[in-house]
Amino acid sequence: MNSPLEPWENVLNTAESVAPAGQALDGHDEFPAAVLWDMDGTLVDTEPYWIEVEYELAARHGGTWSQAHALNLVGNDLLESGRYIREHMGIDVSPEQIVDELLDGVVERVRHAVPWQPGAVEQLAALAEAGVPCALVTMSWQRFVAPILAALPPDTFAVVVTGDEVEFGKPHPEPYLTAAALLGVPASECLAVEDSNTGAKSAESAGCTVLVIPNHVPVLEGERRVFEDTLAGLDLTRLWESVRAIGD
Repeated sequence: MNSPLEPWENVLNTAESVAPAGQALDGHDEFPAAVLWDMDGTLVDTEPYWIEVEYELAARHGGTWSQAHALNLVGNDLLESGRYIREHMGIDVSPEQIVDELLDGVVERVRHAVPWQPGAVEQLAALAEAGVPCALVTMSWQRFVAPILAALPPDTFAVVVTGDEVEFGKPHPEPYLTAAALLGVPASECLAVEDSNTGAKSAESAGCTVLVIPNHVPVLEGERRVFEDTLAGLDLTRLWESVRAIGD
């Protein structure tokens, strides 16, 4: 079996090709004060896992489901998703039990294989090389986040904010405001990376600039939203400089 850290180990020697080391945090000229990462659909493409498990849930409890309903849940708080599933799937199961059953199925899949998005591990390695602090800001719960974090070096994220740790989930700004506060930096000096309207709205409302990499759902334009097709090969130094130039 391959080491869980193998994807990271394979790119540490090439991280400088994504973003040069030694250019971080000199008055925040080269980089944002911190990069705040969404997880599902952004760092890892787990949305297909969630959708598979949702259909299994419907079959197990005699409900009905559709791709359209599944996509409506992208980026949402898990308990809100549980309430939506209960109503639209037509099953007599509590939202809490729905979330537990979803997590059981998705965690098992992630333990078997972490589906990294192209360029995700490389970007994390480049930011670590450059000394830029990162936070994980996800609406998934801790027990789902744990096996993904286990596949990365333990100091990859200075802060981890999960959906079961906040009172209000995305699209409320609380998750991103919490991450920025724990890092000790203003949200307005942070770059958030998102793949959904729900997440982008949360980060934007907190005051972050948002790098949007659309995945399974289209994302609307916004005043503080910058769009790219992929993380692979993306130069976050140049992207941040261009954002600051627009702001000036």
